[in-house]
Amino acid sequence: MGTTKIAWCVKLLSAAALALSLVAPGAARAAEPIKIGLGMALTGGLAGGGKSALLAMQIWQDDVNAKGGLLGRQVKIIYYDDQTSPPTVPGIYSKLIDVDKVDLVVSGYGTNMIAPAMPVMIQHNRLFMGLFGLAVNSKFHYPKYFSMLPTGPDPKRAFSQGFFNVAMKGNPKPKTLAIVVEDAEFSDNAADGAREIAKSLGLKIVYDRSYPPSTTDFTPIVRSVQAANPDMVYVASYPPGSVGMTRAINEVGLKARYIGGGMVGLQFTALKQQLGPAINGLLDYDFWIPASTMQFPGILDFLKKYQAKAPAAGVDPVGWYLPPFAYAEMQVLADAIKATKGLDQDKLADYIRSHTFKTIVGDVSFGKDGEWSKGRVLEVQFHGIKGNDVAQFKTTGTEAILDPPHYKTGNMIPYAEAKK
Repeated sequence: MGTTKIAWCVKLLSAAALALSLVAPGAARAAEPIKIGLGMALTGGLAGGGKSALLAMQIWQDDVNAKGGLLGRQVKIIYYDDQTSPPTVPGIYSKLIDVDKVDLVVSGYGTNMIAPAMPVMIQHNRLFMGLFGLAVNSKFHYPKYFSMLPTGPDPKRAFSQGFFNVAMKGNPKPKTLAIVVEDAEFSDNAADGAREIAKSLGLKIVYDRSYPPSTTDFTPIVRSVQAANPDMVYVASYPPGSVGMTRAINEVGLKARYIGGGMVGLQFTALKQQLGPAINGLLDYDFWIPASTMQFPGILDFLKKYQAKAPAAGVDPVGWYLPPFAYAEMQVLADAIKATKGLDQDKLADYIRSHTFKTIVGDVSFGKDGEWSKGRVLEVQFHGIKGNDVAQFKTTGTEAILDPPHYKTGNMIPYAEAKK
């Protein structure tokens, strides 16, 4: 090869190398996954829901990536265990944003875990999707927060309203109310709504006390409630408190006609199975069960995938309560990314605020403070539970929807009768 030809080849290779040096970094970045970060309760009191929510998000991740990802990139969920401990939450989200450099963040499960993350989101001007947070944004009014919880524009009242709707149809109508509330963000918000509704209905509150989250013996509390002789007992609690209250209610033989309302955890199959007939007669909120009126497009297909993976993942084997909403939350985020063709936090927030989304939990749109434009909280009653066989909790036969009327599947059974 001649000298001139060698020189020409060297120049050609140098030009090619320069071109690659200019193009390769961008191509590499484009090939990097879109990172979505979150803290999730994988241990502690909310782990039963947190682990099932994470599985639902991972199913969404697999579904999206199987279709080519988003913006031509795969999606990767990065998560840490928040241990159901609010003090751990700010550090987790600071790390996700500042160290892991995630593109987007979503919340873990529950009001008590979402509220501590809000100041971090506001400081970093980040879009934030909240999973089952009750009225979290009523204090912050942050325009980039959106709530995946079907409580509607007045979440505190909506969460408790069904309990009162059912009770006030009774004959005779109840006149007195007791409120038992765990001293925590979620239950305080729920109890505030219950007090507002009670006042509007002219109910007399004969007992209104909170208990610390560390409480293990609920019998003295229930005995005090019994002494007040209320017609209704509204309980706002997280899973450990819900279990403790249920056991104490049965042990004492509480005589109120309407009991429950805001007991988190009784929606989980494991706790239903653990408590068995002890929950017969209790009223409680829920957000979805597979009644014919609630079989939205895609939800049964999702649950089929979820239930196939649940045993190996060690999570709720049925998955009616939280997993569909965790999946739907990610659907909203994905649709906004595709519509805006990017990851700009402001553009995503503007799009989510102004559009309706088709999800596996139905049509979702957002209004004031990022809450759902229309509420859809169910009030259900447990009945007919015999023993602790899990099979009875895989159908709707032991859980009737009493409110709202559009979704109703059964009638109220007096508490004493349901206990027989």
